[in-house]
Amino acid sequence: MSELEPSTLLPSDRMQSQALDGEVTQIHRGQQYAEEGDTFEIDDTSFEVVAVDDRTLGDMTDEDAQAEGARDLDHYKQILERAHDNFEWDDDSEIVMHRFEKQ
Repeated sequence: MSELEPSTLLPSDRMQSQALDGEVTQIHRGQQYAEEGDTFEIDDTSFEVVAVDDRTLGDMTDEDAQAEGARDLDHYKQILERAHDNFEWDDDSEIVMHRFEKQ
């Protein structure tokens, strides 16, 4: 188990604030950035990574998108398109889900 910088999982101040507010409880990334049991802290609030799973973009659901602060999967896709130049949604693209909880 390691202590992570919050920006390792949550790359923006906005996402970190959303995690503090309980609006973001997981994030999918293009590769694994943490292991189960790793911890991080935002503004004196501790979080623990409770699940890390390999998935594909096609596995994502509205519930996953909402756990990442989006309204639904379509909104999540729009967010990714704005955040990443030349992004194209491919259901077969491999991603890693990192789920975390406040401690």
